[in-house]
Amino acid sequence: MDQELESQFNEFEKPPVIRRKLLPWWIKTFCWIFMLLGICAISSLIGNLFMSNIDLSLYGFSSNNAYTGTGLFIIAIAAFKGFAAYSLWFEKPNAISIGKIDAICGVVICIASMFILPFTTGDGHIQIRIEIFLLIPYYLKLNKIEYEWDNLETI
Repeated sequence: MDQELESQFNEFEKPPVIRRKLLPWWIKTFCWIFMLLGICAISSLIGNLFMSNIDLSLYGFSSNNAYTGTGLFIIAIAAFKGFAAYSLWFEKPNAISIGKIDAICGVVICIASMFILPFTTGDGHIQIRIEIFLLIPYYLKLNKIEYEWDNLETI
């Protein structure tokens, strides 16, 4: 009888499961980089009120003003990447889905900046974006750990 009660109470004393351990070192590093990028992107909205030029650039798109269409687009993408990084670092249940959406959007934006942007700006030179070579392994790794991430019991 005492052993049954003891085993029932031991169930509540399980060590917490840390989903972050499923992430490789390079994703952990990029989580910090993109959390800082997201903060800087949102801060640029305030900074552009006091300074005339704020240089923004991401995935081949660039702007000198945060309050243009391109500037707001860059800030929105950087803020979303920051949110995805925050979700992964702090082990949110939907972090893998958000990260996969982030990777897919990044690949689509990279492809647009490689093949559409050169012809709309007039120079016609296609530039291969290195980001796409990082986004694909990022998506594949998130896809690989998704099942384990979703099925871990956290306390």
